[in-house]
Amino acid sequence: MKYRLQDVASVIRSKNAGPYELCFDVIFIDEEFYQRAKSAAIITKENFAHLYGIGIDQILNLVYFDPAKAIKITIERPISSGALGEKDVYGAQQHRPLIQFEFTLQE
Repeated sequence: MKYRLQDVASVIRSKNAGPYELCFDVIFIDEEFYQRAKSAAIITKENFAHLYGIGIDQILNLVYFDPAKAIKITIERPISSGALGEKDVYGAQQHRPLIQFEFTLQE
């Protein structure tokens, strides 16, 4: 069956992880669905890099974090926070592509 993250996650957000990194969090609504998503590895470095138009080498960490029923991704910021040309100093506006992210899970 096909799903969108916005339909199965209670939280999808981005934020600064220091001036040179961004962190993305996807926190699932329930434990059972999180475990299914984790087993299927719905988000990988490859598909996240494609979604954001970045190189895999720019993804510093991608972790399925069981205590929070969450996927946490940390990437290098394309422009450091507060630098000339930066449009999102707090990194709080970068999660939009994840909201519409679609994936398939076997029933």
